[in-house]
Amino acid sequence: MNRLAAFILIAFLPTIVTAKGSHSSSSHPKPSHVTNTYKVTKHPAVDHSSLKNVRNASAKRNFQASNPCPATGKTSGGCRGYVVDHKTPLACGGADAASNLQWQTTAEAKLKDKTERAGCAP
Repeated sequence: MNRLAAFILIAFLPTIVTAKGSHSSSSHPKPSHVTNTYKVTKHPAVDHSSLKNVRNASAKRNFQASNPCPATGKTSGGCRGYVVDHKTPLACGGADAASNLQWQTTAEAKLKDKTERAGCAP
C-alpha cells in the first residue's frame, strides 16, 4: 500500500505543483495543458431598496444645489447635524429623485429609520 501511495504522489506531484504555482509573473512558462479555470459567477439579484447608502448621487446633488444645508447654507458637501432623507422611503417604493428628498436632523433620522418600514403598504 505504501508503494502505491508513493507512486501516485510521485506521478501527480508535478501536476499539483504546476497548478498551484502557476502565476503570470513566474519565470517558468505555464505548460500548454494547464489552464486557468476561474469561473466568474453573478450574484443573484439584490433588492437594493433594503440596502443603506444605495442612492442616486446626482439626485442628491441636484437636491442640495436647490436646497442649501440648513446649518451652513452650503449647496454642496457635507451638512453637519443633518442628513438628506427620502420623504417616501426607497424600501416603500419612493423615488430616488430630488423631489422625494428633504433635510432631516440626525436625531429625527434615527427615529424615522426605526419605524418607517412598518408604514409601507403591503
